[in-house]
Amino acid sequence: MSLLSAGALAKIERELVKYPPEQKQSAVMAALAIAQDEHGWLSNALMEEVAAVLGMPPVWVYEVATFYAMYNLKPQGRHKVAICTNLPCALSGALEAAEHLKRKCGVEAFNQTSADGRFTVKEGECFGACGDAPVMLVNNKRMVGFMTPDKIDKLVEELK
Repeated sequence: MSLLSAGALAKIERELVKYPPEQKQSAVMAALAIAQDEHGWLSNALMEEVAAVLGMPPVWVYEVATFYAMYNLKPQGRHKVAICTNLPCALSGALEAAEHLKRKCGVEAFNQTSADGRFTVKEGECFGACGDAPVMLVNNKRMVGFMTPDKIDKLVEELK
């Protein structure tokens, strides 16, 4: 029985045609993102299925999934909010914003999920938007900048 739905497999197939047939493994990042979007996180069994679809050793898929922070290797809250704390963001208030975000989401530290399962707060690396610091990335897909306590409050309320 497949862990990936027919829809997810079709999306992966659409990614595969972007590469020569002998380089199917080049679609690994896209395939992992599709699998994660469907399941919320990447279990070992799911990564093994991605490996089988791409015709590559599972360890290669694990290497990609463990290298990049965008992949969830354990269940997360419904919303994953990452805040950049690298120097440009830190100099623009990211450390204070991070503390406010954690309080507002009901977690005490990075990599924790709120008791209600709504939020997982992560510390992120540079998102390449230093001019918009402090910057947050919501669910790996939406970047928000200039995050003041008021903007954080509005974001958290919107995500609830």
